[in-house]
Amino acid sequence: MRHDKLERELNLLLLLTDNRSYTIEKLCDKVGVSRRNLYYYLEFFRDCGFVVNKYGGCYSIDRNSPFFSKLTERISFTEEEAIVMRRLLDRIDENSAIVANLKKKIDRFYDYDILASDTVREQAAHNISVLHDAIKYKKCVVLRNYSSPNSRTVRDRIVEPFLLMNNNNEVRCLEMVSLQNKTFKVARMEDVMMLDDMWQHEALHRRMFTDIFMFSGEVLLPVRLRMGRLAYNILNEEYPQAMIHVTQEAEGTWILDIDVCSYAGIGRFVLGLSEDVQVIGGEGFVEYLRAKVRQMADKI
Repeated sequence: MRHDKLERELNLLLLLTDNRSYTIEKLCDKVGVSRRNLYYYLEFFRDCGFVVNKYGGCYSIDRNSPFFSKLTERISFTEEEAIVMRRLLDRIDENSAIVANLKKKIDRFYDYDILASDTVREQAAHNISVLHDAIKYKKCVVLRNYSSPNSRTVRDRIVEPFLLMNNNNEVRCLEMVSLQNKTFKVARMEDVMMLDDMWQHEALHRRMFTDIFMFSGEVLLPVRLRMGRLAYNILNEEYPQAMIHVTQEAEGTWILDIDVCSYAGIGRFVLGLSEDVQVIGGEGFVEYLRAKVRQMADKI
């Protein structure tokens, strides 16, 4: 019935608006649809104007999608209003359960945690606020007197900021002079000034990812494994954050469906447990393992 279909669509939409841990498999299980149908729903949402993002194997709906923007204008606070409220709450008794709950709700809904830590200085909060607005409105900024330990310089940097990272301690930007994507630390910025200039090189923006094995890169590489109990237990013990990407296939077997930044970390895991792991997805990863095995054989 159409009513049942609409209910599934709405349930999925609600799950996607705050998704940080539900993989495709978990979404299918919660909504009660097949993987194939779930992809149809995602495509349907895109056709309706929703912005569907994927991060770390988890899909979500961007709250800047046109429908949400109209909805929040009517029933919610603007991000600027939420920031003011968050700062006011920080000045109220920390032992109040109501205040603590309000902070959690604001941080969760707006995904914006400027002053969550008491150690963040007012200048850093100002810098983050300007960077956030620049990202939102796609504006360039000047990072005033940015101190770089690599080049041992302190100078202004004109950049296109496009992603706040690491609990807002870092920002991913395209540097205008070099046209290279770089990660800048907020603590090393004396000040941030937003310019009138709009982004000119959005197509060159590359996000920086860090996988569960602590390898970083601008490209995510899909890998799919079937694990026995031994491999599953070791993964759980050594990389517990990977469990959101694991689903049980049958008694004694589990599937790991994950994106990595480098084959090195997960390759070490697979080669060390080769008798208890089967690679079932990721052609590039298969070629990587074959090359590694050949190298090992040549050395024996």
